[in-house]
Amino acid sequence: MEDRKRERIGFLTWREAMNWTRCGQSKNAQHRKDKGKFYHIIDVNSPAFHALHLNQEGFSKGQAQPMRRTSALILIGNEILSGRTKDENIQFLALRLGELGIPLREIRVIPDIRETIINTVTEMRAKYDEVFTTGGIGPTHDDITAPCVAEAFGVPWEFHPPTFKLLETYFGPEEFNAARQRMAKLPQGAIPIVNPVSLAPGFSIGNVHVMAGVPRIMRGMFDALAPSLQKGAPVFSRTWHTTSLFEGTLADGLEAIQNRFPDLDIGSYPFHREDGRRGVALVAKGQNRAEVEEAASAIHDLIKTKGGTPIEGEPPV
Repeated sequence: MEDRKRERIGFLTWREAMNWTRCGQSKNAQHRKDKGKFYHIIDVNSPAFHALHLNQEGFSKGQAQPMRRTSALILIGNEILSGRTKDENIQFLALRLGELGIPLREIRVIPDIRETIINTVTEMRAKYDEVFTTGGIGPTHDDITAPCVAEAFGVPWEFHPPTFKLLETYFGPEEFNAARQRMAKLPQGAIPIVNPVSLAPGFSIGNVHVMAGVPRIMRGMFDALAPSLQKGAPVFSRTWHTTSLFEGTLADGLEAIQNRFPDLDIGSYPFHREDGRRGVALVAKGQNRAEVEEAASAIHDLIKTKGGTPIEGEPPV
């Protein structure tokens, strides 16, 4: 009987425990302290436990192909919707997540409204493997992202003792006022995301990762978070452009290529430079390298068939 019990119990490392918590499973786990370190104790036969045992390339044991994963981004802030602040986070996150094999599939910009944040987080975390939010975690009254995420997960928004001590030491007792203390509160069970720029952390809970809206701070947080994210199949991309043809001439042939490769994103992007150069860039993008190469070859041939000159890569700026 004791041997059988041992077979059904697994000990997670701290990194695995972070993933376990992000998967929203920590409440179902027991805890054990051994030699000053905390471990999660879980049933190794559970599907969730096996889901954790994936290497950094997104492969699971016995898989021949990397896993396909998806992500979404929620930009939170009235200042973005009003046009006061120009977003500089979308392109950075889209590129980095594509490199990690967790491509963005949806982006939403929402206001600082409690019900909207709660409903959007609840909806998106059910649809995508990873959800990232930016904005609304500062010290002011309209920074309401953290308590709203806590409510979306049904947990309290409370002081996180290590974060409280970190910020108190940084600001000093006199400067660590009630407003700044708000930044030391996290949803119960959340894991802080290190902030190497201004110290006040973001956090991960379940599959939701909450980061600052200020681009420099957000990038520092993402760099700290990225190594712990479960990778998927990488995204491959090939581009041809031409200055001798335009979209209307290529549209039918491009649609036929898309129909041949339904799992790829086949895109057409016209350009018009200030020096008068005009044309179109055609892109094949996806997680199957062989299909991307085959589609790129078809795009090359399409341009030539229509009497154009295919030029590899993006058009010069």
